[in-house]
Amino acid sequence: MNTAATILVVEDEASIRNIVRTYLESAGFTAVCADNGLDALKLARQHHPDLIILDLNLPGMDGIEVAARLREESDVYILMLTARSEESDRVAGLRIGADDYLTKPFSPRELVARVEAILRRARAVGPMTPRNVFHFRHVTVDADAHEVWVGKDVLSLTTTEFSLLLELARHAGRVLTREQLIDRVWGVDFYGNDRVVDVYVGQVRRKLEQATGETLIQTVRGVGYKFSDEQA
Repeated sequence: MNTAATILVVEDEASIRNIVRTYLESAGFTAVCADNGLDALKLARQHHPDLIILDLNLPGMDGIEVAARLREESDVYILMLTARSEESDRVAGLRIGADDYLTKPFSPRELVARVEAILRRARAVGPMTPRNVFHFRHVTVDADAHEVWVGKDVLSLTTTEFSLLLELARHAGRVLTREQLIDRVWGVDFYGNDRVVDVYVGQVRRKLEQATGETLIQTVRGVGYKFSDEQA
């Protein structure tokens, strides 16, 4: 894949960092590297990378805190690297705003494939048709502006959270399975498992509930999820 995309690699182990950089550059990416959280934040502000590969187990400021700070100022795609096997750690990373994860030890080729898949997903969100806006009683989802409005306030969502809500809003009242959501939001070449859908639905549901006082995303047990808000 020939691309000019810039990838920020945040990894404290030099051997892993160098391997990842080599494979990314061989695939045509521009790789920028950091070995700690503070430098990662500085480089992210300086280079505005298209995607960040972020190790959770960093010295000092760990990857969870780095991701949280990044999410305060950017919706850049984040791919987590972790040696932790516990599901709770992966879920914590996804909840803070990561888009995917890979557990060590990993194949550098698979890592590059995941990076390419995420960036293809980003590029697939092409120009929307005019007035591609969905008006509901409690929220307005503006696909053109990439915004969700609750009254006069814009709801803060990450890129993945917005894409998930947009897909549900486009099919309001219909149940979408986890598999359908993965295909439409993460892409058919997504490497993870469908647990990521549950995490992101939970995040979007919580933000909507806090903003509207209503549960607008319903769980249909054994099937999937549906957006339930009256059209305005």
